[in-house]
Amino acid sequence: MAAHRRTDTGNDQLWNEFHAYVNVSSEQLRDWLLTEASGERAFVGPGVDLPQPGGAVLAVLGKRRVDLTEPDRQVMARVVEEIRDLLARRPSAGAADDRWRRALLDLGHDPLRVDADTAG
Repeated sequence: MAAHRRTDTGNDQLWNEFHAYVNVSSEQLRDWLLTEASGERAFVGPGVDLPQPGGAVLAVLGKRRVDLTEPDRQVMARVVEEIRDLLARRPSAGAADDRWRRALLDLGHDPLRVDADTAG
C-alpha cells in the first residue's frame, strides 16, 4: 500500500505541475492549435490534425486525473520539462519574441498571462 501512495503522490505532483504550467484553458489551446494548423483564423473543419505536442496536451486536459494512462503521464512530464526549459531560456525580448512565445503557446503556456511566472 505504501508504494501505491508514493505513486499517487508522484501522480498528484505531476498533475499539479502540469496544470500550473499549462495555464490556458482547453478551449484556448484548441483555438490556438486550430489557428496554427490552418494558418489563419478561419473555421477549420473536422479531420484537421492538430499540431503536436499541443494535441496531446489537449487530450490530457480533457481527462480526469483517475483516467490518466502511462502515455498521458509521459506527455505531462515532457510538457512540464519543455515549458520549464523554455522559461529558463527567456529571450531578452521576452514575450515580444514571437518564436519563443509561439513555442510556449504550442505547449499550452501563455507567457503573457499575469500568473505565468508563478509556476515552478
